[in-house]
Amino acid sequence: MSQLLYIVLGLVAGISAGIFGIGGGTILIPLLVFIFGLSQHQAQGTTLAVMIPPIGLLAALRYYYSGNVKLDMVGFICLGFFVGGLIGASLIQNLPELVLKKAFGVFLLFISIKMILAK
Repeated sequence: MSQLLYIVLGLVAGISAGIFGIGGGTILIPLLVFIFGLSQHQAQGTTLAVMIPPIGLLAALRYYYSGNVKLDMVGFICLGFFVGGLIGASLIQNLPELVLKKAFGVFLLFISIKMILAK
């Protein structure tokens, strides 16, 4: 039964990714923590592991065929994301669970407010 729940979780995150361009940080992490009982560190690590295969490939192709992918930016952002992910993961390994959870919540709150107030 848990495998089916994982597939449903992936489906929800995938649909969110396709609609809003989000999924990992904003959908998977909170659900893995609050519904599946993972620690913040485990949820972040699991989410990063989920992103290893080209999970966004089909959604990205759909956006590309609609003219909504800036290919001149993709490779450079990918390179920065690749190196930045390693740096970020290294920095937080010894951070206390509560500090990490609260920092993540503040990040999501800040982004939420910016998006709501955007013109």
